[in-house]
Amino acid sequence: MGKKIPQRQCVGCREMKAKKELIRVIRTPENEVVWDVGGKKNGRGAYLCFSTDCLLKAKRSKGLERSLKIAIPEDIYTRLEEELKELDNER
Repeated sequence: MGKKIPQRQCVGCREMKAKKELIRVIRTPENEVVWDVGGKKNGRGAYLCFSTDCLLKAKRSKGLERSLKIAIPEDIYTRLEEELKELDNER
């Protein structure tokens, strides 16, 4: 029997995927919203695909806000989108 692969749901497209295929967004104890590329930072987390479309879907449906239990201002979504494009280029 093989090793179990952890599954998480993208808050944008709502698809279940392997944890390593997704990127974690966290709300830190200081109420900042940041990417957690390593997946080990302390804070409340939500998962997104490496896709701008999924980030925009999560913004429209307020899925990220519900998961992180915090209101997210427009400038944070803009910053997350720019950082996602940089991360995508590194992949």
